[in-house]
Amino acid sequence: MPPRIPLPTSLRASAHSSTTSPFALPFRPFSSTSAFLAKNNGDKARQRASRDPYLIAQRNRKKAANLTRRAELEQGRVASLGDPVRGTPTPFVESLATGKPVAYEERKKAFKDNLHLNYAFEPKTVAQQLHRSRKLAVPLGEILAKGDPEPYSWHRDTKIRTPEIEKSAEEIKEESTRDHARAAEAIARITALENGSSKDRMRANITRCVETFGRHNTDMIFPPRAPSLKDLSHTVHPIRPETNKAAAAKRVGPDTGSSEVQIAILTAKIKTLADFLTTRGKNDKANKRNLRLLVHRRQKLLQYLRRKERGGPRWQHCIQTLGLTEGTWRGEISL
Repeated sequence: MPPRIPLPTSLRASAHSSTTSPFALPFRPFSSTSAFLAKNNGDKARQRASRDPYLIAQRNRKKAANLTRRAELEQGRVASLGDPVRGTPTPFVESLATGKPVAYEERKKAFKDNLHLNYAFEPKTVAQQLHRSRKLAVPLGEILAKGDPEPYSWHRDTKIRTPEIEKSAEEIKEESTRDHARAAEAIARITALENGSSKDRMRANITRCVETFGRHNTDMIFPPRAPSLKDLSHTVHPIRPETNKAAAAKRVGPDTGSSEVQIAILTAKIKTLADFLTTRGKNDKANKRNLRLLVHRRQKLLQYLRRKERGGPRWQHCIQTLGLTEGTWRGEISL
């Protein structure tokens, strides 16, 4: 065994100091760094990042690019499927704002009571009352001008006979006609749906939807639904009639419960509610929820009508008149 060689004094002092002094190493390993120092370093890095103008501008550019991309994707989806709430504008849908028919003269020939007034007034009743008021509003001077020898008018409250200003028959007739025309114009403005409330317009629109899409009227135009394969006979091929007048004759009153009528009524309500949320009710959460419920209820009815009619003329009439696109009934609707 070789003898041990003693270390020099300087080396023995340095070795002793390295083993005994904890501050002899030039740095500490990462595993021995305290959690407090690491947290402080992260907080300082975040603070520097929040104050760095280059990082702020880069973050804003990324956010703007993301929003632009999302807007492009939404526009592509709407262009392919259409707006799930409004669909495409059609003359019938645009006329829902005023409550008047698209072509009044043509519709008047088909339906005599097609003109709708405010406060649930009937046009026939208003015309009769105006005719009666014209008779009651004839002044007494006109009667006197026709041959009454006593040119006086009797005051009902004071019971005093006052002399009437003599006027010619033509002047009295022109004045009474002018007063009646002014009164008729005032009544027409009061009973107009444009000056009425949204409830009266909705009432008129519901009546129009029943008249336009009700099967008591459309059965005279469209053929009945094709029978299923189970009902068809292998030997006899029945001829499908052009119209369904037999079903229309069995109805007691107007059709208000068919799918197309309910879809049209829901479309009128959705348009009114969507216009309100766009203009005045931007923060109305309750009506936003009501709009979602109406849109999804209409979607279910559209899917049912499409499944039953199998793309027939009744389905095409409903879709084209109301301007409904695939986005209103296909897939998931998120508002």
